[in-house]
Amino acid sequence: MRAAFFKAAAEKDDDDQVPGGTFVFMAIQVSSFEFLRKLKKNNNREWFNSHKAEYQKELLLMEAFADGLLQNLNAHDMIETPSGKKSLFRIYRDTRFSSDKSPYKTHWSGSFKRATKYRIGGYYFQVEPGNTFIAGGFWGPVPEDLRRIRVDIAFDAAPLRKILKSKSFVSLFGTLQGEQLKKAPQGFDANHEAIDLLRHKQFLLIRRFPDKEVVSKDFLRVASLTFKGMRPFFDYMSEVLVADSNGMET
Repeated sequence: MRAAFFKAAAEKDDDDQVPGGTFVFMAIQVSSFEFLRKLKKNNNREWFNSHKAEYQKELLLMEAFADGLLQNLNAHDMIETPSGKKSLFRIYRDTRFSSDKSPYKTHWSGSFKRATKYRIGGYYFQVEPGNTFIAGGFWGPVPEDLRRIRVDIAFDAAPLRKILKSKSFVSLFGTLQGEQLKKAPQGFDANHEAIDLLRHKQFLLIRRFPDKEVVSKDFLRVASLTFKGMRPFFDYMSEVLVADSNGMET
């Protein structure tokens, strides 16, 4: 089914060929957004089961988009995730510990893991009407690594400041994001010149996109360049940390 689907699509549009002749969709399809909108209004098993064929078609499109992301990532980084399909998270929600018992997510999402312990950081993408974003960084560093980051920043924040203030970083991500402490972390001076960085518990890079840009044919290129723009930050963190604790894989 998968092979026949891509063969038919390739015959329909030859502009979306990549080197080697393998076809991938270069854009998020409008139909993928439409499916999510309908799912949001009908988030129940009966509706989903009656539209299973539509879901499977859109899933194939998202796998193809993720394959394109993976191919571009491997052009400038080493990625452990073997395929776009393997990068995608299941659409089924775990409702066991949630007050929201809706059985399905209303977005597509996936992550890519950098290869080997020497490459720290994770790449994440989420596609949702009105809430599409590309993200990366460290969602929940373990205490040991969080302290290592803070010790390094306290000793000399200049290398990290240089990255965060660079023209490319600001144009892509604006500023470093993530949950912060309200006060100085234990053992660190509240008047330290880098206290704004020391208070961080998460270290996240996030770029959001309007729907119109997401469904354009240029989005795969823009998303890939956004991932590439994370590399200076990841390279810095790879020198500091010893484990990719959670990354962006949760």
